[in-house]
Amino acid sequence: MENQSLMTECLREGERLDDLQRDSLMIIQNPSWFCFGMDAVLLSAFTKAAKGDRILDLCTGNAVIPLLLSARTQAAHIDGIEIQKDIADMASRSVRYNALEDRIEIRQGDIKDAVDIYKAASFDVVTCNPPYLKEDGGLINPTDHKAIARHELLLTLSDVIKEGARLLVSGGHFFMVHRPFRLAEIISEMVSQSLEPKRMRLVYPYADKEPNMVLIEGVRGGNSGIVVEKPLVIYSDDGTYTDEVRELYEN
Repeated sequence: MENQSLMTECLREGERLDDLQRDSLMIIQNPSWFCFGMDAVLLSAFTKAAKGDRILDLCTGNAVIPLLLSARTQAAHIDGIEIQKDIADMASRSVRYNALEDRIEIRQGDIKDAVDIYKAASFDVVTCNPPYLKEDGGLINPTDHKAIARHELLLTLSDVIKEGARLLVSGGHFFMVHRPFRLAEIISEMVSQSLEPKRMRLVYPYADKEPNMVLIEGVRGGNSGIVVEKPLVIYSDDGTYTDEVRELYEN
């Protein structure tokens, strides 16, 4: 009865409550806006945080990454910043539904102002699942939630990496998921911001296909030298998840 009352209080028209399949966590989503995908799950699994760390998730969307990291890590606190007011509100309601207000806080704001909101060098870990595609003109609705999530309408890759570096303590870790076709640009931008690439993993939909995601970790002020981990393959030939992907959901 209590859960039903909380659901009624937290859900808005057009929204649904989805099971994150981890620690009984639930997330509020609006399918007409944008729903999280495999990239968010992989980024949360790729991210490493020590006990007591403070984490900030840039472009947090519906807060799927903060929610998953609350279960996967022993971080002391996890913040998320989202520029779209209605999505930030939805994310905050997910945090409330899961009774995680003491560990997760969502703020509405532009990441280009994040240093003013939080203070420079105040996080041990920064994560981001940013828009992957450049604006490149074209017919894109600049107020559409899906367009903002997919295209660099309100920020650029350079903005993400620059602000991520400014928010990290010296030796802090930056984790991002992106598309391989922009890997040269990603590495160049990271190095220019003294965010040394240290670990990278390419993600393949099938073993015989081209990679469609890249997971990358950088360390602020780190020494040069990167470890390229073995490829991660999502689907077996029969279309089911590979053993490793199933383990990511279970562990």
